[in-house]
Amino acid sequence: MKKIINPWKDKKGYYCFGCASNNPAGVKMEFYEDGEEIVSLWHLKSEYQGWINTLHGGIQAVLLDEICAWVILRKLQTTGVTSKMETRYLKSVDTTDDYVLLRAHIQEKKRNIILVEAGLYNQQGELCTKALCTYFTFSQEKSQTEMHFAGCDVEEEELDLLI
Repeated sequence: MKKIINPWKDKKGYYCFGCASNNPAGVKMEFYEDGEEIVSLWHLKSEYQGWINTLHGGIQAVLLDEICAWVILRKLQTTGVTSKMETRYLKSVDTTDDYVLLRAHIQEKKRNIILVEAGLYNQQGELCTKALCTYFTFSQEKSQTEMHFAGCDVEEEELDLLI
C-alpha cells in the first residue's frame, strides 16, 4: 500500500473536519491506495461516541463520506461534492476497540456522476456500516481554479498497515 499525500496539507485556512491534521476537533483521517481501493485505518476515541462505548452514527457517516471523497481525488484526479449518501448501519462499533478499517472503491461511472461504495469494518474484520455515495465531480479546470487541486499523488515508499 502507498500513503496518499494530502494536497492541501500546508494550505492556509484548510481545516477539513475529515482529513485536516491541524483541526483539533476533526477526525484527522489518512488514506492509502491498495489497488483499486482507498483504505483508511482510523483510531477510535471515546469523545466520538453516541451511546456508552458506541461510535456515533454521524461520525461513522463522516468517515465513510470522507473516504469516498478520497476515492474521487486519487482515482479520478479531480474534486467533487457528495450529492447523495445511502448509509446502512449493520452492527454497532465499540469505541473500546483500537481502530476501524475503511475501504472504498468506484462502483460505477456515468460521465461526471460517480457511485462510490464504502465499508467500515471493526477490529475483528466485521462489516459494521456500509455506504453508497453519489458524487458530482467537477471538471479538472474547476478543481484547479476553485478548489486549488493540482492532483493527488502517493508516497514512493510502500507501506504495510499492521492490523
